[in-house]
Order: sequence, then C-alpha cells, then structure tokens
Amino acid sequence: MKDITGKLQELLKEGYCTPQIARIAKKTHDPSTTIHYNIKKLEKEGKILTYKAVFDYAKIDQGFCSFVLISLTPDKYNDPEKIAHKIASRPEVESCDIITGDWELVIKVRTSDQNAYYQFVKQVLSQPGIAKTKSLVSFKQIKTEFVESQAHL
Repeated sequence: MKDITGKLQELLKEGYCTPQIARIAKKTHDPSTTIHYNIKKLEKEGKILTYKAVFDYAKIDQGFCSFVLISLTPDKYNDPEKIAHKIASRPEVESCDIITGDWELVIKVRTSDQNAYYQFVKQVLSQPGIAKTKSLVSFKQIKTEFVESQAHL
C-alpha cells in the first residue's frame, strides 16, 4: 500500500479533521443529532475555527521546538500585525502572539533540528522591523493543545 503519511500529517495539521460525533455522543449520553447540531452552531458562530490532530512532534521530525521573543524597531510599533502576519505565514511557525512587556511578539517555532532552526532564524528573524530576538529552546514538552504527553506517563 502507498505510504502517504507525510501528506496526511500536513493536512491534519492544517485542519482536515472532523469531530468524532459518535464518541462524543457516547461520552455525553446525548443523541448524535444533538451533538451534530450543536457543533454546527458553534462553527457558524465562529467559536470553532478548525479541527486538527495533535502530534507527538518528535515522531514526525519536528521535535525541535523554540519560543522566540521578538522586539520590533520603533517604526513598526504602530503596526505589529503586519510583521506578525508575515512571520505567521511560515510553515515552521506554530503560533504567533502580540504581547505586552519588554517584547512585542512571541512565536512558537517547530523544526526538525537546530540546523533547520538556524536557517529559519537567518531567513525570517533578520528581516527589517525586527530589532532583537531571544530564543527559548524547549527541552521536553509535557502538554500541548490541552493534551498531556504520553511519553512521561
């Protein structure tokens, strides 16, 4: 059988998942039609943005995780969204937030290893508008997307 694991991983990360209505109905003791109706309502209201798989990233060659604090140049303070959207468009960026304090942005980056991360830093974090960065490398992830890691249990 053809191995399409890589394609599936990318699609599942992008949101090509569906809720397991039968499992939810069994857990809540409600009819599947009620579950389906309420899920569709939440989607219509914009409360559910997407469904995605939660991976053990070390097993899919994205085990190098870093949080990056970003300080913008003074001329970019008035529009941090512009730089944030540009950075967020990169496939390595899992999340991007505008924050308060000594830094303007924090991003979560996933790459295969430190060499791939270094390439990301050279290409993305050296763009105009970024004054300085501080990388915080994650040694081990305990919980993500509200799911506790099974590796430590």
